[in-house]
Amino acid sequence: MTFRITGLDPAPFRPLFGLPEEDLARLGVLRFAVDSAPGFPDRIEMREARPGETVLLLNHECQPAASPYRARHAIYVREFAETAYDRVAEVPEVMRTRLLSLRGYDARGMILDADVVDGRDIEGLIARLFADPAIAYIHAHNAKRGCYSGRIDRA
Repeated sequence: MTFRITGLDPAPFRPLFGLPEEDLARLGVLRFAVDSAPGFPDRIEMREARPGETVLLLNHECQPAASPYRARHAIYVREFAETAYDRVAEVPEVMRTRLLSLRGYDARGMILDADVVDGRDIEGLIARLFADPAIAYIHAHNAKRGCYSGRIDRA
């Protein structure tokens, strides 16, 4: 089964880049100076932010479907990230190094199946979930903190 993993589009986050701390605070957004890696997984470029970079911690609607599974959660985006991760049959390192929860949704945004997997073994679970033709897409979340990690589609 061929799959495609995508990061978030940077466009909605650009207005936040470079804002003063007070303006970010009014929006419920926090800026962090990255001082160690791993620990600050960017959801746009799908990589660990490096020491010296800055990230924004904000609440993001990761599942906008008009269903009971509509969801929001905290995510990091690297400030000034410009290019969304978009690869076929390639798993970013930021997913490989974490325990993940994969959730398979149908076209209406209803969860049909879900499981937890070590990121090193993600391909097997992707294949199992996509073996069900009713699963339209998969969301990956970091299992320990629950943060949205990325979207997986059929390629």
